[in-house]
Amino acid sequence: MIRIGIDLGGTKTELVALGAGGDELFRKRVPTPRDYQGTLAAMVMLINEAESALGQQGSVGVGIPGVISPYTGLVKNANSTWLNGRPLDVDLAQLLGREIRVANDANCFALSEAVDGAAAGMSVVFGAILGTGCGAGVVINRKVHAGGNGIAGEWGHNPLPWMTPAERHRTRCFCGHHDCIETFISGTGFINDYHRALSEAGHHGQAAQSGVAIMALVAQEDEIATAAFERYLDRLARSLAHVINMLDPDAIVLGGGMSNVDGIYPRLPALLRQYVLGGECQTPVLKHRYGCSSGVRGAAWLWQS
Repeated sequence: MIRIGIDLGGTKTELVALGAGGDELFRKRVPTPRDYQGTLAAMVMLINEAESALGQQGSVGVGIPGVISPYTGLVKNANSTWLNGRPLDVDLAQLLGREIRVANDANCFALSEAVDGAAAGMSVVFGAILGTGCGAGVVINRKVHAGGNGIAGEWGHNPLPWMTPAERHRTRCFCGHHDCIETFISGTGFINDYHRALSEAGHHGQAAQSGVAIMALVAQEDEIATAAFERYLDRLARSLAHVINMLDPDAIVLGGGMSNVDGIYPRLPALLRQYVLGGECQTPVLKHRYGCSSGVRGAAWLWQS
């Protein structure tokens, strides 16, 4: 049996078909139509093409940038706003004539890394995406834990733990609250913090528009960039210690653009011990195995039996 996964993004829709052992059999990406009916049609077209090429029908899982409400059955919290208020799973199932499964894209990332990725074989996995925003998913025994409200893992919209006076009311999140974790440890948060420090220091000639550019300045021992990275590491440690104190996962896997900053991984263990209850912490914080492919692979792994 083949497992088909679809990563339904705001700009691209990607399909992968996996064999029984997780081997990739087919992959294709198309631009995402910015309307609901067009999005459904694009997914059906990709599925039909994959199944025609492989000569067999597969299970279908879809990762979306939001969740399906367990109360209304409609998509909510999607930044692809044309999905909100729609019964995506029901409509796609009717078009295909079979059951499908839908999960949040961060949950799909965590599932991919728990099944055959960086945290393969571990029972409780917390997968955090540190990109433009900050999402996360929880996987227990190779199954997504979505929670009663469908929002398990949305720790990025809790306040930054153990805030200093200078950090309070420093940021405002799109969710309407101040000081959310996302606004500090996403790639966007890192860039904004650096620019703020640059402005406060009266410098205007070294503006960096990406985390990669800031890290290049760190490598050159730029003082402002280095200080911004030190703040970032401490805030990331506080945020993940919060997860460890509450969930105590067997592993944490990082994805998104900031996860590719290799300087994070050797520094985090000592920082985590400062904030985890009891001062003891051996929780591995791992770099993703599949990177930007984890979401689509995790969607396929929504069907494991």
